[in-house]
Amino acid sequence: MTERLYFIDPYLRGFSAQVIARKEVSSDPPIRRSAVALDRTAFYPEGGGQPADRGLLNEVRVIDVQSDDEGTVWHTLDGKLDDDMVHGQVDWPRRFDHMQQHHGQHLLSAAFEELFRLKTVSFHLGPDSATIDLAGDPGDAELLAAESRTNEVIWEDRPVDARFVTPEELAKLPLRKPPAVTGAIRVVSVPEFDYSACGGTHPKSTGAVGLLHIRRRERRGQDTRVEFVCGGRVLRDLRHRGGVLTRLGAAFTAGVDDLEAAVERLREDHDATRRRLAVATEKLLQFEAVALADAAAGRPVGVVRDDLTLDEGRLLARLVAERGVPAIIGIAGSKAQVVISRPPSAFEPDCGKVLREVLAKFGGKGGGQPQGAQGGVPDPSRLPEVVAALVSYIH
Repeated sequence: MTERLYFIDPYLRGFSAQVIARKEVSSDPPIRRSAVALDRTAFYPEGGGQPADRGLLNEVRVIDVQSDDEGTVWHTLDGKLDDDMVHGQVDWPRRFDHMQQHHGQHLLSAAFEELFRLKTVSFHLGPDSATIDLAGDPGDAELLAAESRTNEVIWEDRPVDARFVTPEELAKLPLRKPPAVTGAIRVVSVPEFDYSACGGTHPKSTGAVGLLHIRRRERRGQDTRVEFVCGGRVLRDLRHRGGVLTRLGAAFTAGVDDLEAAVERLREDHDATRRRLAVATEKLLQFEAVALADAAAGRPVGVVRDDLTLDEGRLLARLVAERGVPAIIGIAGSKAQVVISRPPSAFEPDCGKVLREVLAKFGGKGGGQPQGAQGGVPDPSRLPEVVAALVSYIH
């Protein structure tokens, strides 16, 4: 069993230890790597929603840390380590970030429970943000209240106590939820606010969390996922979002407070332009349909276009067909698509059947109704050949 120094001092960054075991492990991507177990370690192994620490053993990078069922901590290495005595160096920025996020989660979960009796059912700490899943559906007002309450406790800089307790002491503590493990239980507590069984790393006081900000919520079945950031991640968020707002303000020649109105005006102008463009496009396609139908002299129309959307191709095919001529329109673009339409008064061809049969010869798929159908082929270079085959089939 490995002695875990982070229980004694989560701020410990360097330590000396002896290698007590070696083995090979698989990593992702799947390659074999060396792993070592030490008699003592300050590296936190993955668990409880908190990712593993990173760092160095001598000059070799530690890329993963896991604990086995016997309590031995294994350090997966990105290289070979022959020494039996090692000096470990924890990646402190990563460790402190995880401490901020993890303890922020404790405080946020306690705030939701204190204010609204909403229990946390799961926690995940990712590289950019953290999430908790709540057993319920809090609204905007509840999220703001829980965020404010959490930050009150952070700014009060209350002490954080993390220690193993006896069964008698445990029975007297108002834990938010029963321990998920048996044996020695470690409790992380903030006086008169939160008492949680936890084996993770936490700061010495709540003030080290800095600030907590809830980004968004998402309903997931009976639960609600709440995404948040703490400490340094809040600062990075503010810098990023502030930069975006500054660049948008420069582009719109507007102050931050006027950006929302400027974007709304742009959206309205864009919608009006799209409506005018749609009317103009339909008129142009009507003229083109007349020209194509007249030139076809009763024969099926078959053309390939690279300047039409699928909706515009369907409209052109329908307008040609309304003039009594079957139409096949190939649309060349990121996808090779085909639409086919027959005159409204005609009983032949069955467009869906024809399209399925012809496209199958080119490795494509399609279908639809007898009156009209659409599909596609995997090779855009064969689109003219496909259209020609369809014209020949129904001619």
